[in-house]
Amino acid sequence: MADKDAHYPRRIGLYPGTFDPITNGHVDVIARAARLLDKLVVGVAINTGKGPMFTLEERVEMVKEEIESIATRNGMVIEVVPFDSLLIAFAREVGASMIVRGLRAVSDFDYEFQMAGMNYRMAPDIETVFLMASETHQFIASRLVKEVAKLGGDFASFVPALTHARVLKRIQG
Repeated sequence: MADKDAHYPRRIGLYPGTFDPITNGHVDVIARAARLLDKLVVGVAINTGKGPMFTLEERVEMVKEEIESIATRNGMVIEVVPFDSLLIAFAREVGASMIVRGLRAVSDFDYEFQMAGMNYRMAPDIETVFLMASETHQFIASRLVKEVAKLGGDFASFVPALTHARVLKRIQG
């Protein structure tokens, strides 16, 4: 393996998001991206404009807890890092050659297409790679999970178990 490492650059990807909270859809994209990369950086954005349910530190901790086994299973490195800069600047900072984005529906595509174009204009050497959400996760969005949870609905099938417990605790105060 040392010879391979000496001759080929490591494939480092960046999967950015607010992860408020992390959903099964996020975990699915992370697991699938991990199979394609040597290292994955999960960038947790501050994004206070979205009115997060959890602090940045709590979101970083949740993501770490929920994806811990993925790196081990794939024999690769996954880092979870908070960021508050321009995505392209952060990608360069972590050495990423690709940005991984998940697509759930056509409505995601329009926004993501525009973002990919802007990012390409600023950094043509960093590719944006889209992974389609698995059919069982196409409708899951953090925003909807929070709404269902706040209104007392059953959201257990939308988020990993540790996250479910944290959301319940936060809502019940």
